[in-house]
Amino acid sequence: MANASEPGGAAALGLKLAALSLLLCVSLAGNVLFALLIVRERSLHRAPYYLLLDLCLADGLRALACLPAVMLAARRAAAAAGAPPGALGCKLLAFLAALFCFHAAFLLLGVGVTRYLAIAHHRFYAERLAGWPCAAMLVCAAWALALAAAFPPVLDGGGDGDEDAPCALEQRPDGAPGALGFLLLLAAVVGATHLVYLRLLFFIHDRRKMRPARLVPAVSHDWTFHGPGATGQAAANWTAGFGRGPTPPALVGIRPAGPGRGARRLLVLEEFKTEKRLCKMFYAVTLLFLLLWGPYVVASYLRVLVRPGAVPQAYLTASVWLTFAQAGINPVVCFLFNRELRGCFRAQFPCCQGPRTAPATQPCDLKGLGL
Repeated sequence: MANASEPGGAAALGLKLAALSLLLCVSLAGNVLFALLIVRERSLHRAPYYLLLDLCLADGLRALACLPAVMLAARRAAAAAGAPPGALGCKLLAFLAALFCFHAAFLLLGVGVTRYLAIAHHRFYAERLAGWPCAAMLVCAAWALALAAAFPPVLDGGGDGDEDAPCALEQRPDGAPGALGFLLLLAAVVGATHLVYLRLLFFIHDRRKMRPARLVPAVSHDWTFHGPGATGQAAANWTAGFGRGPTPPALVGIRPAGPGRGARRLLVLEEFKTEKRLCKMFYAVTLLFLLLWGPYVVASYLRVLVRPGAVPQAYLTASVWLTFAQAGINPVVCFLFNRELRGCFRAQFPCCQGPRTAPATQPCDLKGLGL
């Protein structure tokens, strides 16, 4: 990088530090605000949002650990201080960056599996996996696997003379086989996550296929409609508590549902739609993880398999900055794809509402004052 005493070098340094500061502020503000929203809103105390809370906290910690180190390295390189960060500090920062990267990959894989179970086996998911113990086990497993994957420091803190080095996760020349193995592990985890979502897409598509109806006359003497040609709607209505008259012959011995049980049966469809919306949101987060980390993974493959100078420096710098942007993009994506989060945000933070919704609360305030 050019010396800071030069006008062009000073402008480039200022622009870079401003961009890094903006990324740091956006990441910390978005992830902390998202964490407060989940903690304060009781309706969000569910397993999917616990997993999302852990993901956002990890992104905030990654931004807090990596971006200030990159800013300090940029200032030292511009000032030509000649005092690069110590080897221990570089290895620690590279270890933290690899830890957070593998944690996000393993956690998104676990989220994809739970989303598949929530759609394909909804009753089993609601009874066994919808509580906080399942989320706690997935979080502990993701951190343990990430720690095991990132602890051997085969991914180092970059090369000499690059101010983006502290968190670039470049592989050491003497550890190329180990670095290639860890890159293959990361690609395998991300690929498995997308295969799970692809299997879920095929499952939903197969259940939407139209099949020709076979009209067989039903047997009915007292409007109960039973027999081979019955569609089951009359029996379902009677079981849900809406039936009148005598008990259908096929349902003798079955107790009809009361008002509470009938309401619970009607809520299942809405819960199923909620799970599908959560599935879309989590897939958007997973796809962004692939798009933002993909260029750097490709560059790392080329540096391991071909030679270190095979990748242009501009492409490598752009790919590193994309990984920095991934630390603050998840809250934005979640708020865009989840209307439940938007509603809870308006309820918990009324000061952030628009001018159209503010006058609607004025009559209630005046009523509370006795006016």
